[in-house]
Amino acid sequence: MKTDVDTLRHIPLFADLPQETLSRVARVSIQRTYAPDETVILEGAPCRAAYFVVEGRIRVLRTSPEGREQVLAQLGPGRSFNTVPPFHAQGNNHATAQAVDHATLYAIPAEDFRHLVITSPDLALTLLEDFADRLDHLTDLVEDLSLRTVRGRLARFLLRQAEAEAVTRQWTQAEIAARLGTVREMIGRTLRSFADAELINVDRQRIELLDREALEAEAYE
Repeated sequence: MKTDVDTLRHIPLFADLPQETLSRVARVSIQRTYAPDETVILEGAPCRAAYFVVEGRIRVLRTSPEGREQVLAQLGPGRSFNTVPPFHAQGNNHATAQAVDHATLYAIPAEDFRHLVITSPDLALTLLEDFADRLDHLTDLVEDLSLRTVRGRLARFLLRQAEAEAVTRQWTQAEIAARLGTVREMIGRTLRSFADAELINVDRQRIELLDREALEAEAYE
């Protein structure tokens, strides 16, 4: 299904582009829908398109040879992914992307996306700003994985979720482990340790923060 200029305006990457540029983007954008847990792209497969989230959430992850997952990002409406591989010499997807729930995406074929960027300086500048934001995110992720313990990473995760008013979301230990680059058993032990120290209260999969000051000390020590 094709899309139109008005719907593209709701995507931050396109919101401030001139009407002419948006019209060109709209002509090559294709609407696609995905069911929960359905795979959108596979890591290492040839890049076919760049994607933009309209509705729902997308999980972006890498998988080790042993099958261990590292979630790189979880993207909601207005966010984009797979915008780098169209410009890479090998042209392969850098990560796997899966729908977390029912998701609607706009896909722009890789060749069309490259042509748009080459011929539209305003889009190219906007895309560079988006790349800079992604680099900041990945730099923070590397810092977490290399310089912080699992205990510190989990404390920071809980605090960030609380700031986003998502601390009541029913995260599974496996989901948290994938976000933090560890295993479910380690997350379980650390959550129990936090609960024993009365930093948090765990009711089934709902986590309530009891002592934010102590968690901040854990996160940034």
